[in-house]
Amino acid sequence: MQIAQNSVVAFHYTLKNDSGEVLDSSEGRDPLTYMHGSGNIIPGLEKELEGKATGDKLQVAVTPEEGYGEIQEGLVQEVPRDAFQGVEDVQPGMQFQAQTQGGPLMVTVTQVEGDTVTVDGNHPLAGQNLNFDVEIAEVREASEEEVEHGHVHGEGGVEH
Repeated sequence: MQIAQNSVVAFHYTLKNDSGEVLDSSEGRDPLTYMHGSGNIIPGLEKELEGKATGDKLQVAVTPEEGYGEIQEGLVQEVPRDAFQGVEDVQPGMQFQAQTQGGPLMVTVTQVEGDTVTVDGNHPLAGQNLNFDVEIAEVREASEEEVEHGHVHGEGGVEH
């Protein structure tokens, strides 16, 4: 079976940046499983998996536009340290959920200077080219329930 709209796809992957540094991998874990055509993975990778089948191996290069987007400078802000009430030692790399007009947004602390904390709401991989080594482990038709819900369900049924 080839990967198409509403296929359930399980694949192993290794993700590297342009320098060849491994950013993420399914090695030693279960394959990543998603429903094709439901926007559950980044668009550039999903597009390249279309038409592939179990056992296929491929290399996929995804640009920021087809990945996590370009860096949006408006998502980088300086906030007062007292906005982090209850956190004694705010350090770069810490992540927090901020409430914005558009809803909740994960932000990462990038700098702490005196009473000012710089946070970045961009995805950590925004602005980067993403290089995937992929091996398709399984392709199957989605169940009616999975199609209705827009995502894959676990072995024991619905897990929400």
